[in-house]
Amino acid sequence: MDARPARGRYRGARRQQGRHAGSLGLRRGLGGGARVKLGRGAVIVVELDPTFGHEQHGVRPCIVVSDPEVIGDQRFPLVCVVPLTGTPGEGLLYPPLAPGRSGLARKSFALIDHLRSIDKRRVRRVFGELAREEMAAIDEGLVAFLGLGGRLHSAGAPPVQ
Repeated sequence: MDARPARGRYRGARRQQGRHAGSLGLRRGLGGGARVKLGRGAVIVVELDPTFGHEQHGVRPCIVVSDPEVIGDQRFPLVCVVPLTGTPGEGLLYPPLAPGRSGLARKSFALIDHLRSIDKRRVRRVFGELAREEMAAIDEGLVAFLGLGGRLHSAGAPPVQ
């Protein structure tokens, strides 16, 4: 297989995503992105490309689901996010999110099954924050998706054996 066409496609994708990001009025990244502290429930705009297969792609809003206190001392500036879509989904893995306080312009749906870690340099903008009830719905979906039901250890509860 010739490496040139693949390189050409990649560069084309990078140019196209750059145009898309510019058309949204988004910057190419947050200055000092590695030092930005993003709390759970923050609504951020992320550049997800390059991607493969059925992964969500492009510049799109995402919800931060990692705890900054836990990942703050990590070796790399990563944050765990759940991408959003405007396409309605059903069930625990696709909780609905309302526009408003979150900074979202329209009703959106979290794609719990597209959970991923990203480098903070992919973050283009911080919109707002989810309501507590919306974050609880995302947490419920994460517990189901990751198979953690009955295994979580909360303050005051006995540790899992």
